Amino acid sequence: MPRAVKRPYDNTRRQAQVRATRLRIIQAAKALFIEHGYPATTLEATAAAADTSLPTLYRLFSSKRALLKAVLDVSFGGDDQPVAFGNRPEVLAARAEPDPVALVRAFARIGRDFMERSSAIMHVLATAAQVDPDAAQLMEQIRRQRRTGQSRIVAALSARDALDPELEFSEAVDITYVALSPDVHRILTVECGWTNEKYEQWLLRSLRALLRPELAEQMG
Repeated sequence: MPRAVKRPYDNTRRQAQVRATRLRIIQAAKALFIEHGYPATTLEATAAAADTSLPTLYRLFSSKRALLKAVLDVSFGGDDQPVAFGNRPEVLAARAEPDPVALVRAFARIGRDFMERSSAIMHVLATAAQVDPDAAQLMEQIRRQRRTGQSRIVAALSARDALDPELEFSEAVDITYVALSPDVHRILTVECGWTNEKYEQWLLRSLRALLRPELAEQMG
């Protein structure tokens, strides 16, 4: 008799189930963090909201801080793919845009989309950072990453000789860092009641200030 051929184990379905559970926990945690705040949200409540067991939650996320970090990562990127925001295709395409005006327009749109996804949870983090050392450490890490990432917009404009010659590079980075701040987005859209469309137009005008005057004129 021919020997039976042992089929390789296919864990594709299992991986898909784990990923679905992980994403469900992240979505539940985000909703609870925004509604109740980070300190008041327990892992037990998160597991219940995600309809999963507490041991499963701990197996997927080693700590509450790790869960918050996962919530932030998904909010930044828009999905659960393990790709940093700065390496996302739309960001890389915008940085590679040869036309400085098109580059600025692209980042105004990217900035709007990013803030729509993440501004609320970033406010949760900023509030938690005032009382929670883990959250404060995470907040500082994200601020450094945000400034580094946004400085690449200025570097891309500088490489195209598109920066306003009256601006120093560091000053242009400061302007970009402030314009693309989640705090500013929250002030304009929550406190002032702006729509996200109006915010995007404001962001476009703010980033236009980085350009040489003749290029800024092209944007109207």
